[in-house]
Amino acid sequence: MRAKKSPNRSPNSSSSLISPTGVIKLMTHAMMGAALGLVFTLALILANPAVVELLNHGGRAAAYVFVATMVTTFAIGASLTGVLFILNEDKDS
Repeated sequence: MRAKKSPNRSPNSSSSLISPTGVIKLMTHAMMGAALGLVFTLALILANPAVVELLNHGGRAAAYVFVATMVTTFAIGASLTGVLFILNEDKDS
């Protein structure tokens, strides 16, 4: 059985995705993903000597591209997950 929605709540409430609160929530998820990407990249570099060897042969540009790729991948994944969380939160309330 579904819970009834309160009559005072509009469809474009402050917790929806397209609102200042929703954008802040989405940016928070993206920043958490970027931080996790940095931590994972550091752990991968410290734990895997083959990655260090590849980065040494590639030079400074290769290291920047590697870190940027990992951070971007994690940030996009966390943002997409954040969209799902925000939309499911709206459906529940």
